[in-house]
Amino acid sequence: MDFLIATHNPKKREELNRILAPLGVNVCLDFERGIILNEVEETGQTFEENAMLKALNGCLDGMMPCIADDSGLCVDVLDGRPGVYSARYHGEETPFAEKIAYLLEELKDVPAEKRTARFVSAVACVFPDGTKFTVRGVCEGKIGFAPRGENGFGYDPIFFVGDKSFAELLPAEKDAVSHRGNALRALKEKLQSIL
Repeated sequence: MDFLIATHNPKKREELNRILAPLGVNVCLDFERGIILNEVEETGQTFEENAMLKALNGCLDGMMPCIADDSGLCVDVLDGRPGVYSARYHGEETPFAEKIAYLLEELKDVPAEKRTARFVSAVACVFPDGTKFTVRGVCEGKIGFAPRGENGFGYDPIFFVGDKSFAELLPAEKDAVSHRGNALRALKEKLQSIL
């Protein structure tokens, strides 16, 4: 069964395909199906609300089942920031290397034991018949003092689980512990009961 994913990020698609392929689910990007997704203003106050806005829009634009995720980094000492604004933190067009530098500067005087954080991922799924649901995945970790690793994307180089950053993990290692991996496993379980 084909599902549209409401993203332009091919790395998110790769993660989805790795986890959902065993269910017979094929995840495609809009341009692969000749679909043009309308831009969605992420006005939600939660990851779930933003994911649902994107999935509803994608299902309407594509006239097919749509999966969308909204995820972000929540740093405890920053009262949960950047949170739902992770992609727009320090400016929407700002490259992630600069966002990371900005975040590390905010945490420059924070000792290791107080650098606790979590990545959160909410995944919404909407079907043309009106069936819809969301699932959530979380990964607890800490913010490092400097970026490490070449894999991953976004804030991965400064988010540490144990002694490795997300950007140092191989894809299968990251899938096993990541917020998106946890959310997608919950999605897979939910889809098994529906399909």
